[in-house]
Amino acid sequence: MRIKFSKYQGTGNDFIMIDGRTLTKKLSLEKIRKLCHRRFGIGADGLIIVLPHASYDFEMDYYNADGSQSFCGNGSRCAQAFAKQLGMIGEKSKFLAIDGVHFGESRGEKFATKMGDVLHIDRRGQDYLIHTGSPHYIRYIEEDVDHIDVYTLGASIRYNEEFKKEGVNVNFVSEEKGNIKVRTYERGVENETYSCGTGVTAVAISFEEKNAQNSHSCLLQTKGGDLRVEYRREKTGSYKDIWLIGPAELVFYGEVSLD
Repeated sequence: MRIKFSKYQGTGNDFIMIDGRTLTKKLSLEKIRKLCHRRFGIGADGLIIVLPHASYDFEMDYYNADGSQSFCGNGSRCAQAFAKQLGMIGEKSKFLAIDGVHFGESRGEKFATKMGDVLHIDRRGQDYLIHTGSPHYIRYIEEDVDHIDVYTLGASIRYNEEFKKEGVNVNFVSEEKGNIKVRTYERGVENETYSCGTGVTAVAISFEEKNAQNSHSCLLQTKGGDLRVEYRREKTGSYKDIWLIGPAELVFYGEVSLD
């Protein structure tokens, strides 16, 4: 069987996109892992099947490169771009993901996803653990994050006794002259990715908690480009109206054999 696909990227976080309306056979986890493999497949951080839905504009069925499932912020923005290309949505959308319903909208050449509310922030000494659709461990460091070994340090936290069963994404953050740099080790990919949408969302919230700026917006630099996070901090300490904003671009499209 051959299927058509499109390859999208959002600040270097790349995804295989498949139109679920034309998919006649469910993809096995083995096939998904092979398609995402950067040597034996198309190569991607994850795979997204965009499906029609009776109550929403579309459903986003997301798989990490290892076949596991979670919510993906950058993936959700790329899913909007793909759904718009397919004619399934216009400038605004309401879609279903593994963690619930999200709203999306085009903002010029960028795409924005309304993230789930963050009701609890777990402070771990100088570190943070925040769930933004996926769990994120956040560590601020004194040196420039460009100079650290993200793979080794990230894996040591992701596979420690507390997190090794369910996994956790690990974000390292440095700040210099107002510039916030983030590098992320992602579970499911089990390596550093160029960008992580749920990760920068968690970092933006931790940065607000750390500095009490009451700014409502945060620009963050990843390896693959800049992302903006907008939010509203409630008097209770929770965060609502959280929006992840950034580019989502078509890289190429083609056909692949699933035999």
